[in-house]
Amino acid sequence: MTTTLTKPDSPEDRRPRVRRPKAARAGGQMHAGPIAYVILALFTLGSLFPLVWTAIAASRDNQRLAQTPPPFWFGSNLFDNLDLAWNDANLGEAFLNTTFVAGVSAATIVFLSTIAGFAFAKLRFKGRNAMMLIVIGTMMVPPQLSVIPLYMMVAELDWSDQLQAVILPSLVSAFGVFFMRQYLLQALPDEIIEAARVDGASSWRVIWHVVFPAARPAMAVLGMLMFVQTWNDFLWPFLVLTQNGNPTVQVAVAGLGRGYTPDQSLIMAGALLGTLPLLIVFAIFGKQIVGGIMQGAVKG
Repeated sequence: MTTTLTKPDSPEDRRPRVRRPKAARAGGQMHAGPIAYVILALFTLGSLFPLVWTAIAASRDNQRLAQTPPPFWFGSNLFDNLDLAWNDANLGEAFLNTTFVAGVSAATIVFLSTIAGFAFAKLRFKGRNAMMLIVIGTMMVPPQLSVIPLYMMVAELDWSDQLQAVILPSLVSAFGVFFMRQYLLQALPDEIIEAARVDGASSWRVIWHVVFPAARPAMAVLGMLMFVQTWNDFLWPFLVLTQNGNPTVQVAVAGLGRGYTPDQSLIMAGALLGTLPLLIVFAIFGKQIVGGIMQGAVKG
């Protein structure tokens, strides 16, 4: 006959065990409750309402928009108003000009910001922190303060009503430099740069073959943000461009519906046309943009 000895329970074993919910276990997924769905639905409706109202107003006439209560459903004049706005504001040329300006500005900002962000993140030189503080400090200055000096410079160069007057002030971005610096601090290990140096790579080869591939997700996000920002810019293009010269989309739309009684439906039709390209671009590249943001969020 054999006797089995059991070890008495330790104080830790006598503690009541708390059963964790399934969502909190390792590898589990959290499920949203009904309140979360209600809140998300309200935020979605609030975000979509300006766009939907623009489309509704563009499908009505000016008399119906002046009535109380305003219309809350689509009318039958949408395509007529879109055609009138397209021809009246010369939006075809405006789209080409805006695409060129936004494309050049976004590409230049991404290129320069990536190089500058790499320098501030990985290179060691005197005054690096002070220069970075100066770059960040420029973000605190209201852009309206630079309007008069820029306008004087454009007038001195005789660039009035020319696209380079809009492109030149938007070739660099302090936000872009800061954004790329923060991304490269975590996404680009120092060991990779040192290995490239050991292999005899020059600074430009390191940038081209190491920095750019590592920063590709952030570059895509920054390019999209800068493209949208330049596309929607109104104040500076309105000051240096004219509707009959080389207008951008925002300048062309600003000239719609002029008269003693502005035609609100025509203005809304032009605003809708100016917004559609951005919606199409985001519908095509939205997954890549969100993926780039999430990839940068989980680094480190």
